[in-house]
Amino acid sequence: MTEIAGRPEDLPRLLVERLIDRDADALALLYEENAVMALPGGNVAVGRTAIGEAFRAFLASEPLIEPGSPARVLTNGELAITSARLPDGTITVEVARQQSDGSWLWVIDHPALYPGIAQVES
Repeated sequence: MTEIAGRPEDLPRLLVERLIDRDADALALLYEENAVMALPGGNVAVGRTAIGEAFRAFLASEPLIEPGSPARVLTNGELAITSARLPDGTITVEVARQQSDGSWLWVIDHPALYPGIAQVES
Protein backbone atom coordinates (compact mmCIF):
# COMPACT_ATOMS: atom_id res chain seq x y z
CA MET A 1 0.00 0.00 0.00
CA THR A 2 1.25 3.49 -0.87
CA GLU A 3 2.01 5.64 2.18
CA ILE A 4 -0.08 8.78 2.57
CA ALA A 5 1.08 12.08 4.04
CA GLY A 6 -0.33 12.41 7.55
CA ARG A 7 1.30 15.85 7.88
CA PRO A 8 2.32 18.38 5.22
CA GLU A 9 5.94 17.82 6.34
CA ASP A 10 5.65 14.25 5.00
CA LEU A 11 5.08 15.34 1.40
CA PRO A 12 8.69 16.33 0.53
CA ARG A 13 10.06 13.10 2.03
CA LEU A 14 7.53 11.01 0.10
CA LEU A 15 8.38 12.90 -3.08
CA VAL A 16 12.09 12.10 -2.75
CA GLU A 17 11.39 8.44 -1.93
CA ARG A 18 9.14 8.07 -4.98
CA LEU A 19 11.60 9.90 -7.24
CA ILE A 20 14.33 7.50 -6.12
CA ASP A 21 11.94 4.59 -6.80
CA ARG A 22 11.22 6.13 -10.24
CA ASP A 23 7.48 5.67 -9.61
CA ALA A 24 5.57 8.32 -11.59
CA ASP A 25 2.18 6.89 -10.61
CA ALA A 26 2.98 7.05 -6.88
CA LEU A 27 4.38 10.56 -7.36
CA ALA A 28 1.11 11.69 -8.95
CA LEU A 29 -0.78 10.40 -5.90
CA LEU A 30 0.87 13.17 -3.83
CA TYR A 31 -1.36 15.65 -5.68
CA GLU A 32 -5.06 16.44 -5.60
CA GLU A 33 -7.03 15.32 -8.65
CA ASN A 34 -7.15 18.88 -10.06
CA ALA A 35 -3.73 20.08 -8.88
CA VAL A 36 -1.47 22.24 -11.03
CA MET A 37 2.29 22.00 -11.53
CA ALA A 38 4.56 24.51 -13.27
CA LEU A 39 6.65 22.94 -16.03
CA PRO A 40 9.71 24.19 -17.90
CA GLY A 41 9.07 26.72 -20.64
CA GLY A 42 6.13 28.33 -18.86
CA ASN A 43 3.82 25.35 -19.37
CA VAL A 44 1.52 23.98 -16.67
CA ALA A 45 0.39 20.41 -16.01
CA VAL A 46 -3.24 20.44 -14.88
CA GLY A 47 -4.60 17.40 -13.07
CA ARG A 48 -3.11 14.29 -11.53
CA THR A 49 -2.87 12.47 -14.87
CA ALA A 50 -0.91 15.30 -16.52
CA ILE A 51 1.33 15.61 -13.46
CA GLY A 52 2.03 11.86 -13.63
CA GLU A 53 2.96 12.24 -17.31
CA ALA A 54 5.28 15.14 -16.45
CA PHE A 55 7.01 12.98 -13.84
CA ARG A 56 7.22 10.10 -16.33
CA ALA A 57 8.99 12.39 -18.84
CA PHE A 58 11.29 13.77 -16.14
CA LEU A 59 12.23 10.30 -14.90
CA ALA A 60 12.90 9.11 -18.47
CA SER A 61 15.86 11.51 -18.52
CA GLU A 62 17.35 9.46 -15.64
CA PRO A 63 18.04 12.49 -13.43
CA LEU A 64 20.30 12.36 -10.41
CA ILE A 65 17.97 12.63 -7.42
CA GLU A 66 19.45 14.70 -4.59
CA PRO A 67 17.23 15.67 -1.67
CA GLY A 68 16.98 19.35 -0.89
CA SER A 69 16.94 21.20 2.40
CA PRO A 70 13.29 21.68 3.38
CA ALA A 71 12.15 24.97 4.83
CA ARG A 72 9.87 25.11 7.84
CA VAL A 73 6.29 24.30 6.81
CA LEU A 74 3.83 27.13 7.33
CA THR A 75 0.28 25.94 8.08
CA ASN A 76 -3.00 27.84 8.33
CA GLY A 77 -5.96 25.56 8.94
CA GLU A 78 -6.29 23.15 6.05
CA LEU A 79 -3.61 24.87 3.94
CA ALA A 80 0.18 24.61 4.15
CA ILE A 81 3.19 25.89 2.21
CA THR A 82 6.12 23.55 1.73
CA SER A 83 9.41 24.61 0.21
CA ALA A 84 12.96 23.38 -0.28
CA ARG A 85 16.31 24.56 -1.57
CA LEU A 86 17.79 21.92 -3.87
CA PRO A 87 21.56 21.24 -3.96
CA ASP A 88 21.91 23.38 -7.14
CA GLY A 89 20.24 26.35 -5.41
CA THR A 90 16.81 25.91 -7.00
CA ILE A 91 13.95 26.84 -4.68
CA THR A 92 10.70 24.89 -4.81
CA VAL A 93 7.36 26.10 -3.43
CA GLU A 94 4.23 24.00 -3.00
CA VAL A 95 0.77 24.53 -1.52
CA ALA A 96 -0.80 21.54 0.24
CA ARG A 97 -4.35 21.05 1.46
CA GLN A 98 -5.64 18.74 4.15
CA GLN A 99 -8.08 16.19 2.78
CA SER A 100 -11.34 15.02 4.41
CA ASP A 101 -9.55 11.86 5.67
CA GLY A 102 -6.88 13.98 7.42
CA SER A 103 -4.15 13.29 4.86
CA TRP A 104 -2.35 16.04 2.95
CA LEU A 105 -1.93 16.48 -0.82
CA TRP A 106 -0.32 19.17 -2.91
CA VAL A 107 -2.67 21.36 -4.90
CA ILE A 108 -0.08 23.74 -6.43
CA ASP A 109 3.56 22.91 -7.20
CA HIS A 110 6.24 25.20 -8.55
CA PRO A 111 9.33 22.95 -8.58
CA ALA A 112 11.66 25.69 -9.81
CA LEU A 113 10.32 29.03 -8.57
CA TYR A 114 13.87 30.30 -8.40
CA PRO A 115 16.18 28.30 -10.70
CA GLY A 116 19.56 27.43 -9.29
CA ILE A 117 22.94 28.19 -10.78
CA ALA A 118 23.17 24.85 -12.61
CA GLN A 119 19.88 25.56 -14.42
CA VAL A 120 20.80 29.13 -15.30
CA GLU A 121 24.11 28.05 -16.82
CA SER A 122 22.62 25.29 -18.97
